Amino acid sequence: MKYRSISLLALGLLALAAGPALACKDAVVLVHGNAGSPGDWSETYGELLASGYAAGEIQRPDWGSKTCAACNNHSGSEEEPVVDAIVEALAVSCSGKIDIIGHSMGATLAAKQVVDYGLADDVDAFVGVAGAFRGLWTCGTYPWNVWNSTCGYWGLSVGSPFLDWLDGKPLGNRVYSIKSWSDQVVCTTGVCTVGGVHSSRISGEDASYSFPYGHFGLQAYTAGFQVDLVD
Repeated sequence: MKYRSISLLALGLLALAAGPALACKDAVVLVHGNAGSPGDWSETYGELLASGYAAGEIQRPDWGSKTCAACNNHSGSEEEPVVDAIVEALAVSCSGKIDIIGHSMGATLAAKQVVDYGLADDVDAFVGVAGAFRGLWTCGTYPWNVWNSTCGYWGLSVGSPFLDWLDGKPLGNRVYSIKSWSDQVVCTTGVCTVGGVHSSRISGEDASYSFPYGHFGLQAYTAGFQVDLVD
């Protein structure tokens, strides 16, 4: 009995020496905006690493044309890298769930993959940063003044069939939007709202947060806040 007690004590001391067990975290998918690149997430990526995420738990898909922003939309080749990243994140996630953070058009593009593949139950947190879930006035109102692919049927014109279809669809267990009232893209015309609601807000969201950083500043300067939302 004495030896059993000593053995148990030794095991306890070894466990203390090894330190606390690492918490199991959701894998994270970071989806950049139109004509952007994975490097646009450098601040968020750094915050995730500093918060204990492993590099292999963070997916940063590279999608769309970099030289023709007006050519990109939410259907076709733009989707493939994003859904592949989501599948990979699910495969490596120790929790069995993932978190998604999307910036600008990357938010609506990621949302489409969640809906198309029925993944809402697999997403713990979905965060849209400077998205245009209700459309862009610079794209016009569908089908009038829709002058390119980004603003077309599968694009971001106000009232586009794509956005009407996406509206109200579940995107995860927790859904948040991060927005600015001085957004150089969403508020280009001087009007940030569609039907009285800021276009970056997501129907059914749990909360929406405003910062004075503009369209691109929101991605960089709220990095720590983004991680707090998903961590």
